[in-house]
Amino acid sequence: MNISSAIVIPNPDRIDMVVAALKLMSGIEVAVVSPEGKIIVTIESDDDRGTLQTYEALSLQEGVLSVSMVYHQKETNPDSPIDLQA
Repeated sequence: MNISSAIVIPNPDRIDMVVAALKLMSGIEVAVVSPEGKIIVTIESDDDRGTLQTYEALSLQEGVLSVSMVYHQKETNPDSPIDLQA
């Protein structure tokens, strides 16, 4: 499983439309919308190809000016507990 986050910059006139569209996309959660209109999303996908396809879909969404990855983690066993002592 791949987990990542991104900042989506929408056209200022289309913030609400972009947020609504992102909320309908599979594997994407809208985490925060800043007062300036920047949208922070989290993305979960099964593999690298799915992550790439999601980023492409985000960038092609009507009203989106840019998408920038902020964080990415590949989790080989997402159901196992995290060892904080490691």
